Amino acid sequence: MPRTKPSRAHLALVQAIAKRGGNATVTQVERWQQQGWLPKPSTWFAPGSAAVEPEYLERALYLASTVRPGASIGWVGWFFWAVDDTPDSARRLRTDLVATLERPLRRAGITGLPAGSSDRAFQARRDAAARMTPNRRASRRDLDQMLRDRFAEAGIDLPPGSPDALPNVHHWALVEPGARLLLGGAEDLGIEDLLEALEQALPEHTEAIDHLREEHRQAELAGTDPMAESLWGGGIAAMVHTVAAAGDRDLCRAVHVCTRAVAVLQSLMRRAQDEPEIFALLTRDVMWRRWATDGGIVPEGAPGLAAIALHTYQYLADPDWAAELDRYLFVMYALYVV
Repeated sequence: MPRTKPSRAHLALVQAIAKRGGNATVTQVERWQQQGWLPKPSTWFAPGSAAVEPEYLERALYLASTVRPGASIGWVGWFFWAVDDTPDSARRLRTDLVATLERPLRRAGITGLPAGSSDRAFQARRDAAARMTPNRRASRRDLDQMLRDRFAEAGIDLPPGSPDALPNVHHWALVEPGARLLLGGAEDLGIEDLLEALEQALPEHTEAIDHLREEHRQAELAGTDPMAESLWGGGIAAMVHTVAAAGDRDLCRAVHVCTRAVAVLQSLMRRAQDEPEIFALLTRDVMWRRWATDGGIVPEGAPGLAAIALHTYQYLADPDWAAELDRYLFVMYALYVV
C-alpha cells in the first residue's frame, strides 16, 4: 500500500528540528506520536501561526537526540504523558505504573495470590515471599553512605544524617520481611517481626529501635495500629488499587509533579559542584530525607521507574506528603532560576 503524503504539520516539525541542528524524519515523528510522546499535530501550533510552539519543538529536539530503535526513554516518557493529560496518556500511565508496581511479582512468577487471613492464604503468601527473595544472604549495603560517596566523587560533601534516624540500608535480614509486607500488607508482618529484622540489620542502633518499639507499644495501648495505618500497610494490592482508581487528572498531576521534581533535582545536582550553596539549602529541608534520598535521586533503568511509581502512589495516597513535595519543587524551582 503506497505511503500517504506527509502532512504539513509533520514537515514543519521536521524542518524546525533541522533548523535547530537536529535530525529527524517524518517516520520518526509518527513513531513518537504512536508512543504518545507527542500529542496531536493540531496542538503543535498557536492559532493562526505556522511556527511550532517552543514547548513541542523542545520536546521533539529531545526525542530526536535521545530515542533509538527499540529503546525506552524511561520516566521521561511518563513525564510527557503526564504533561499532555489526555484520556489516552492517562491510560498509558496507568498501565505502565501498575506493570511497574507488579514487576517484582512477575519476576518471581507469582500470580493469583489468595487473600484473607486463613492459615492457607497466609502460608501461600509466605511461600511466595520466599520465592521473591532467593538470595537471603545478600551483602549489606549502606545506601546513605553510597549516596554520600557518589557526591564526594563530584567534590560535594553531603551533611551527616540525623543521629536519631535509622540509616537507609539494604540488608538480607530486611529483604524477606519487606517481601511479606509487599505481598500481604501489615496483616502478614507484625511490628515485632519488623523490629527483630531491624535489630539484625542495625545492631549499632538499638536505642533508636527501642524508641520505635516504645512508640508502637504506646499506640497499641491507645487502640491504634501504626503498621496497619501506615501508607505501606496495605502492600502492593493497596498501591495498585490506588493507581487504578485514581481519576485521570489526579493521576497525571501526581506523575507530573514526581517526574518534574526528579528533572529539576538532576539539573541542580549538575550545578552543585560550582554552587555548593544549592545543596546547603536542599539538604537541610525535611524533604531531602523524605523524598530526595528516598528515591528522588533516581537510579537508571527499572529501579528508577519503580521509585517514581512508588512516589506516585505516595502522592495520591498521602495529601500531606504531596503538599510537601509540591512545596519542595517550588523551592527547587526558585534555586533553578536564580
